[in-house]
Amino acid sequence: MKAAVLSRHRLLGRSLASSAVAAMAALGIDLRPTQDRAWTLRIAEAKQYPSVCPYCAVGCDTVVYAKDGVILDVEGDPNSPINQGTLCPKGAAIYQLHVNPNRLTRVLYRRPGATEWETIGLKEAMDMVAERVKKTRDETFEETYETTNADGETVQKVQMATTAIFSLGGATLDNEWNHLQQKLMRGLGVVPIENQARI
Repeated sequence: MKAAVLSRHRLLGRSLASSAVAAMAALGIDLRPTQDRAWTLRIAEAKQYPSVCPYCAVGCDTVVYAKDGVILDVEGDPNSPINQGTLCPKGAAIYQLHVNPNRLTRVLYRRPGATEWETIGLKEAMDMVAERVKKTRDETFEETYETTNADGETVQKVQMATTAIFSLGGATLDNEWNHLQQKLMRGLGVVPIENQARI
């Protein structure tokens, strides 16, 4: 019952606030200058850093506003010939990519057979990944494979690859990272390479 009363109070409060805003708009009172002023004060002393949206291959330019090492806002760069200050919905959410309470900032690892996650160091995690990639590649790398030619004879063909490792890039990877990822994967002999941004 108490929850229902609170909900009614909240609904009534919101209704009154909406009515007040509608009445001000009808009277010609414009709150946009006040909102713009509040926004200007928020980023007034912030330093601007030019950047590029990390999501796709378009490469929209952005401006990152930061103060004391804290990102305050990310918006499209109006001087960009590519996006002219506009951003798509994904690009407009770049700020949330950096400032998000749900973003993991530590490496979590669940050991085989364990039921709980534990925090481990980044170096330890990277070493574990490198060891497992090397072990899998060494165990599954094939220099040649056997097949038959048009005459039905068994022949050896050069393969120099492993199909036990798959590389899937993400939409938040920039072109430079994707280039390095391609070089690394092809150097390891990985055949299946895909990127989510292209799908």
